[in-house]
Amino acid sequence: MAKLTFKRREKKFLVSFEQYKSIIHELLDRGMEYDGYCAGGNTYRLYNIYFDSDTNRIIRSSVQHPKFKEKLRLRAYFLPRSDDDPVFLEIKRKIKGTVVKRRAAMSYGEAKEFIHCGCRPKTDDYMVNQVLDEIEFYLKVYDVKPKVYLSYERVALFSRTDPDFRVTFDGNIISRRTQLDLFCEDRGESLLDDGELVMETKFSGAIPAWFCDILSKNKVYMSGFSKYGNEYTRYRGSDFLHLKDRPAPPIPRIGADKQIQ
Repeated sequence: MAKLTFKRREKKFLVSFEQYKSIIHELLDRGMEYDGYCAGGNTYRLYNIYFDSDTNRIIRSSVQHPKFKEKLRLRAYFLPRSDDDPVFLEIKRKIKGTVVKRRAAMSYGEAKEFIHCGCRPKTDDYMVNQVLDEIEFYLKVYDVKPKVYLSYERVALFSRTDPDFRVTFDGNIISRRTQLDLFCEDRGESLLDDGELVMETKFSGAIPAWFCDILSKNKVYMSGFSKYGNEYTRYRGSDFLHLKDRPAPPIPRIGADKQIQ
């Protein structure tokens, strides 16, 4: 059965494409492997819809960096072609730096019925019902609706010796606040400058010392980049670093250079 709960710490960094290639070399040399979605370094794309109130209550609170915050999103690993295609509804909470993500798998049609009509998917699975209870409570408390579409290409690696340590690279991040339906074409405005990527580390205890050495060697520094948070800043009209309100340009497909050894 697919994992429903993830508890970990996360750190984010903005990197250039050149830094990405250098870091990938060193991660592979350290024995890390590409996950099942990106065998050989190929990218895969994630499609997300974030939910918020009419007043953007959720994201307005989030960008103020409270000790506790939570958000709801719909995630798909490919654009659905019918209501029967699979998606995940996820609640992501951050409590004093620790992230807890809970999710439930369902069809796209079931997710829309749950969000718009309050009709939750039927299941006999106790753990899934627990997650659905939490999502149902969230929907009642916050009265949210679809607000933002976000998609991006990802390369993900995991450690064979430490299953809790993962590194992901996200590029070609695009967003829109119209056509908030996964049946629509994957298009929007870019959140990054050309060639920029968001690197994220996911871990349970501490970042390995050898990975800190890689960051230092490549002059990579923590940025705290939030995709939804930065989208909201741009939406509010701020001239924010790394945000350009323009059509998404083609950027190098991260992980596409298989000749790197």
